[in-house]
Amino acid sequence: MKRESSFIKLANGLTHQPRKRFGQNFLHDENAIEKIIDAISPCKEHHIVEIGPGYGALTNPLFKSGAKLDCVEIDQDLAKFIGDKFGNSKNFQVFQKDILKFDLALLSKKEKTLRIVGNLPYNISTPVIFHLLKNHLLIADMIFMLQLEVIQRMSSTVGDKNYGRLSLMAQYYCEVEHLFNIPSSSFTPKPKVVSAIVRLKPHQKLPVKAKDPSCLQNVIRTAFNQRRKILKNSLKTVVSNSILEGLPIDTNLRPENLSLNDYVIISDAISG
Repeated sequence: MKRESSFIKLANGLTHQPRKRFGQNFLHDENAIEKIIDAISPCKEHHIVEIGPGYGALTNPLFKSGAKLDCVEIDQDLAKFIGDKFGNSKNFQVFQKDILKFDLALLSKKEKTLRIVGNLPYNISTPVIFHLLKNHLLIADMIFMLQLEVIQRMSSTVGDKNYGRLSLMAQYYCEVEHLFNIPSSSFTPKPKVVSAIVRLKPHQKLPVKAKDPSCLQNVIRTAFNQRRKILKNSLKTVVSNSILEGLPIDTNLRPENLSLNDYVIISDAISG
C-alpha cells in the first residue's frame, strides 16, 4: 500500500503517520464504525480483545459499553496513546505486543469467554487467524475487518476457485459469516483493496474431528502447495499410494475437489 505523507491528528495535539510495515489503515467513517459496533453488540458482561486498536475508532465505543477490554497493539506510539486515553479504568488493559507472539491464555483460562475483534493488517491477516485458532476453545467469536478476498477464501466451498487451506482450516474450527463490505473511503490512508467484515464463531462441536489437527493442517498445506496436481501426486511426500488407494477417496481428484471430511480421513490414516 502506498505511504501517504499526511499525518493523522490524534487528541491533545498529537499526530501519527501511518506505518507501512504495520499495514496501518485507520478507520474514520462514523457510519462504518457504528455498523461494526452494532455487529459486535458489546455489553458489560463481555470480555473483548481488540487487535490493533490504532487511535481508538472502535476502542471508544467498545470501552463505553462497559465490557472488559484488552487491547493488543504492536505500535509503541499508538499503544501509549491508547493506554493514556483509557488506562485509568480497571476494565481496560493495553499490551504493546505483536499479536502473532501473544498468548490469549494470559487473558482467560475459561472456554468460550473471549470475543476477539479488530481491523487486521491485510499483510498478516491469515497468519493472525491461524495463530488465534490455536486457542479456539477460549474464543466465543471473532469479528474482523479483512480484505474481501480473504473472506471469500475462508467461506469458499468444494470446487470454488478460492477454495483452499484457509477455507478448510477456518471451517474446521468455525462457522464463517461474511457480514458486509466497507468502502476504501472509510480509511486513512485508503487501501487499494476492498474491505469487509467477517464473523468467525468456533463450533460448539466440531463438524468432523481429526485425530491430530496439526497432521490435518500439514496434509491440507501439502495438497494445496501443488494444487494443479492430482491427489496421489500432490500428497506423495506425506502419505504412500498404498495407504491412499485403500481409502474411500478418488485419488485422481485435484485438491480443490476434496471435502473437509475427505482430508480428515487422509489425516487420520497417517496420524495413527
